[in-house]
Amino acid sequence: MEYRINRRTGDSISVLGFGTSYIAAAEPKEAIATLQKAYEGGINYFDLATAEAKTFSYFAAALGSVRQNVFYQVHFGADYQTGTYGWTTDLETIKRSIDWQLKSLKTDTIDYGFIHCIDELSDWQAYQDSGAYDYLLNMKKCGVVRHIGLSSHTPATIQRVLGEAAVDMLMFSVNPGYDYQQGEFARGSGDERAAVYRACEAKGIGISVMKPFSGGQLLDAALSPFGRALTHYQCMQYALDRPGVLTVLPGMNSVKQVEHLLGFFDASDDERDYAVLASFSPAEAVGNCVYCNHCKPCPVGIDIGLVNKYYDLAKNGDSMAEQHYRGLSLHAQDCIQCGHCNARCPFQVDQMARMQEIAQYFR
Repeated sequence: MEYRINRRTGDSISVLGFGTSYIAAAEPKEAIATLQKAYEGGINYFDLATAEAKTFSYFAAALGSVRQNVFYQVHFGADYQTGTYGWTTDLETIKRSIDWQLKSLKTDTIDYGFIHCIDELSDWQAYQDSGAYDYLLNMKKCGVVRHIGLSSHTPATIQRVLGEAAVDMLMFSVNPGYDYQQGEFARGSGDERAAVYRACEAKGIGISVMKPFSGGQLLDAALSPFGRALTHYQCMQYALDRPGVLTVLPGMNSVKQVEHLLGFFDASDDERDYAVLASFSPAEAVGNCVYCNHCKPCPVGIDIGLVNKYYDLAKNGDSMAEQHYRGLSLHAQDCIQCGHCNARCPFQVDQMARMQEIAQYFR
């Protein structure tokens, strides 16, 4: 397992987390075994926006004895009073739901309490007007909630809330389909979505990724908006390469699925490589570095993907990016203009020109 640090909280979070959207479909014994297998594999971050109420008892049974070793992402606005998922901004309903969730989980703390599913600015206004946001802040003040999170699919709304609320973690839908405006939740332009990633990186806000496979569409050539299928591992690597991303939360409902996704850490670079996107992505992808590292190895040894990432972040106001850039052993000015990277780049980026541009910028 690999772990990344949330700079705002100091938490060390597994890059493969656990989404619970599908676990309710499993039989109780299998569901509990699935959660235990995930924990044994090093997964320590679990999202609780699940489909059915019975999921919470599975967590209590599977992870109750190791509760102190895992992080729960709990949503203030997800309601289970009917037995299945519902969405609300009503304060009293949220209070009842959170009380019920804590009791069902057999815990008295919430690691990340989330402002839940705020897709429209009107949702954010309603959340504040009802007192739900003040309730969440009070729960943090009392020590029940450790950190504040936000879940949303909409870049413009995210930017607004991040400007008004002290958010430590964002749950955002990240996959190549959405980033290239393909799919049900492909909200915001490519530039707007990239701005969210960079804003989170600059502010130290971690991103936990929902819908990394676009609800399974990207895994099926017949359903994929690109007309070709990607693999689980390609989608996971793509998400993990976006600035700000700490953990990917695919839905799992069997031990076999957990074992398969844990195989990501033993997969070869070729198995994780998503450069095939260049062969069927829209024209806007051409000429833009996505940090896929397909240009490796640089004959000189420059980490071209990181050099590009730190440059893009620095230009967008990340005060730490220049420090990270200067901490690299080799820099853009070390480029010998051999053209090796240009020949290998599937997105037709002129990396030689980029190295000159980046070297000038950091001087």
